[in-house]
Amino acid sequence: MVIRESWLKKIRPFYENELVKILIGIRRCGKSVILKQIEDEIQTDDSHKIFINFEDLQFAHLTDEMSLYEYVKNLITDDQKYYLFFDEIQNVANFEKAINSFRLLNTSIFITGSNAKLLSGELATVLSGRYVSFKILPFSFAEALEIQGIEKADDAALMDYIRWGGMPQRFSMHSEDELKTFLSDLYDSIVLKDIIARYKIQNIDLLNKIFAYLSINMSQIFSGTSIVNFLKSEKRDCSKESLYNYLSFIINSCVMNKIPRYDIQGKKVLSTLEKYYLTDVSFARIHSQKIDIGASLENIVYNELLNRGYEVYIGILKNAEIDFIATKGNEKLYFQVSYLLASDETVKREFGAYDSVRDNYPKYVLSLDKFDFSQNGIIHKNLIDWLMEK
Repeated sequence: MVIRESWLKKIRPFYENELVKILIGIRRCGKSVILKQIEDEIQTDDSHKIFINFEDLQFAHLTDEMSLYEYVKNLITDDQKYYLFFDEIQNVANFEKAINSFRLLNTSIFITGSNAKLLSGELATVLSGRYVSFKILPFSFAEALEIQGIEKADDAALMDYIRWGGMPQRFSMHSEDELKTFLSDLYDSIVLKDIIARYKIQNIDLLNKIFAYLSINMSQIFSGTSIVNFLKSEKRDCSKESLYNYLSFIINSCVMNKIPRYDIQGKKVLSTLEKYYLTDVSFARIHSQKIDIGASLENIVYNELLNRGYEVYIGILKNAEIDFIATKGNEKLYFQVSYLLASDETVKREFGAYDSVRDNYPKYVLSLDKFDFSQNGIIHKNLIDWLMEK
């Protein structure tokens, strides 16, 4: 088992805190394992740890806030501190009311969910200012190598990660057919359980077409008009209002993330023409076996920056675009991502994107080249070496 230290170290300072700890992430990305690892780290006797997995049939009777509250309250038998772990709690109706009541007891509460709407609905209202959230991702490239026992990262290992991603269960698969079946079943599970059933969607084919378009064209800037026009070319009518609803459903299921653009010179976040990146790059294989290595590398870098705790934006200048601006507190980093710097034109394009950036924050170009192209204060790094940095 991989100890997911990159996430545990973020959550650990809150173990004894009264804030409710919320772990959000795509179905089967490893939230339950992290929850168990947190439980194992907490130093108290087992009678003061209450762990409920709401996908386990033995807890199927806990369907609403009252049944959950009464069940847990009966397990609390003294005044010592109890640690409550609720896995996939969105299956319980009005669960936020029970969570709020548990807060009044001597407890530390941890919950997981597979839908980002947990943080924008009733829970956010009831627990306003009383929770801290962590968006969990599948295995990073470094974690993928660790679970496979690979000590030295190389291009072959990265290509395997590009093709099959970092969903934890995939590392128990041993053939390409198994991997394809696993990804297809996982996609169906997410679409059926977390989107269609939740939002009562009738036009499943349209949902699949929108997801296919976004995943095949990951790293491209989209407008509502461009997607609607694509759907029309596929003989499928969709209004912009319906499209934006479908996009929000996809984002809420945690299968994709939307990244806004940031006007570097105007110093403001723009509200149109966002990019969409897959939470796990392998989902690009659902609708196409063709691999766009450059776009896949960009997607992997984006997820790695999230994994490292950065807020990420697309950088917009008058005549250029910076792939990523990553911020954390007072720290700011710029990134350009390229497959290979195979020509003078490519080198000029990637390094020249920074010509109009006038600040002194670190600027990087990441590629798979082994030769160091660093120039004019802009740092070039081999992308694999960067992914393996601690």
